[in-house]
Amino acid sequence: MPIVPDQPGYDSPHPGAPNPAGQPAWGAPPGWTAPGDGPPGHTPQGWNAPGTPPQGWGGPAYPGYPMPGAAYPVPGAAYPVPAGPGTYAGWFPGIDPQDPLVNPPHAGIGPWFARCLAALRRGWRQLLPIVLLTQVVPAAVIGVLTLVFSPEGELATAPDGAPVLPAGFWGQMFAFYGVLLSAGLVFGLLQAAGWAAGTWVVARQAAGEPTGLGAAFRYGLRRALGLWGWTLLVSLLVMIGSCFCLLPGLYAAFALALFGPVYLFERREPIGRAWRMFHSRFGMVLGRVALVMAVLVASTVLDAVVGGISGAVFGVEPMTAVGTAIGAVALAVFGALLAAPAYLAQQVGLVVTYAEQRAQEGPVNAARLAAELG
Repeated sequence: MPIVPDQPGYDSPHPGAPNPAGQPAWGAPPGWTAPGDGPPGHTPQGWNAPGTPPQGWGGPAYPGYPMPGAAYPVPGAAYPVPAGPGTYAGWFPGIDPQDPLVNPPHAGIGPWFARCLAALRRGWRQLLPIVLLTQVVPAAVIGVLTLVFSPEGELATAPDGAPVLPAGFWGQMFAFYGVLLSAGLVFGLLQAAGWAAGTWVVARQAAGEPTGLGAAFRYGLRRALGLWGWTLLVSLLVMIGSCFCLLPGLYAAFALALFGPVYLFERREPIGRAWRMFHSRFGMVLGRVALVMAVLVASTVLDAVVGGISGAVFGVEPMTAVGTAIGAVALAVFGALLAAPAYLAQQVGLVVTYAEQRAQEGPVNAARLAAELG
């Protein structure tokens, strides 16, 4: 249930407004008589004491500040002044509109993007080594394994004109996919540790707490197994959706994109929570995740371009000669390095998006989120 900021009742003045002795409380019943003022026992019809609202007024206004649910001022505009300890007029009690991680409700895409950039500026020295070790290295190794175990040979043509597979094709194909699947499972655990470590760095730096690579990796390894298991399940759901049609698989990928942060911060039903977050604020989450996905798609396109260049320069079987093998491996590693910015954008973008969705549900700040990581 949404939490509405505390508002003064009808029997109390607006915070900070004067209430001299003898002045009526707001919402006083008609017929109230000011002591020693006007005809005895009678108050003129429609009369209002100076500084008080007219009769029938429905509650205190928010002069110059947004009403609850109204749009938040654009960056550079005045923020709501405190309406009490930890309270901001128009937000949940405890919401800080200048929190370095949590984008307040109704703030919009601009402050969300600014918080993503700020997280990158704060943490790139820790995040970049984490991404290189846990994301880029596995991608480079898998790229090299693809070159080594790709089935060789070309289709031949039988006397009757039917295509004939090269000798040993099926054995090579099973070996190829078996090696890639095994490498994906092994490196998936390392990648899960990297995502957990990166999330720990982003949250703690936003809360002003110390971060170090050693502590980040220790946290990542501690949470890697659970995150890896949920990643396998989500990947299976996306793959099943893609088998029916591309659109259901793509929809599942968007709807479950926040499962990782949900698991790390809440440690409960990450798939169900991510699904509900996506559908509760469909347009907001879709827009944020789409920006992250766009960066990943751009990275994939770049990798495909590098792969095309490798095939054109070194041929479809580059591992048959030392010179072409060295060149193809170098381009595979280079393609993996090009994906590093996309991994950083994915890491930061999903954490900031998750924090924003938590603010839509109730008061939260960077310090609380960092504490929830454990």
